[in-house]
Amino acid sequence: MCGSPIGPSALTFILENGPQNANCRLVIAHGAGAGIESPFLEKIAEHIAQHGIAVTRFEFGYMASRRAGGSKRPPPKAEALASEFRDLVRSAAWRRPQTLLIGGKSLGGRVASLIADELYEHGDIEGLVCLGYPFHPPGKPQQLRTQHLETLRRPALIVQGERDPFGNRADVEALALSKKITFAWIGDGDHDFGPRGRSGFTRKGNLAAAADAVAAFAGRLLPAR
Repeated sequence: MCGSPIGPSALTFILENGPQNANCRLVIAHGAGAGIESPFLEKIAEHIAQHGIAVTRFEFGYMASRRAGGSKRPPPKAEALASEFRDLVRSAAWRRPQTLLIGGKSLGGRVASLIADELYEHGDIEGLVCLGYPFHPPGKPQQLRTQHLETLRRPALIVQGERDPFGNRADVEALALSKKITFAWIGDGDHDFGPRGRSGFTRKGNLAAAADAVAAFAGRLLPAR
């Protein structure tokens, strides 16, 4: 694993996992309140990399600024972060001919989902991976963040805890979403895929299951050889 302040902004902080010459690369951003060194992203990146996938984690400017001692104000709206993600992906074009996927944890996945169709149509990416998508704020299922997911035209995987307060299984399965979206449900998982103590599931096992789902999805998008 390596870290470097590279990318479209001098503030962008990037960490790499896995073989850098892999056939597939997943570029993921963080959630609203924790950066790319959060325990969740550290572990999930390690698990995905074990499948032979290169994983690039990057921080949005507001989070990288916090790292440098800046303000800890709430993050910008997802739509305001889209250009940062777009620029990062296009600055990484030299990594071709890898199959490129984008996504992220919670807010990061939401931002990626807003630009997925556009980047796919320009030939920049092959698919989308969301880890704990924030379908709605906790306790406010009527405030949906799914309009663009109803018409998504490109392959997507959403890995979601069955009891995620941002969208549990019952809530999400009642939504009319694009048929291009595949779901991987994590047993008794919360927003970080953590299960309850007597559920029969473990956090380690759930993270491994999430990585398995990502690897299987990526395998379906790799070109035939």
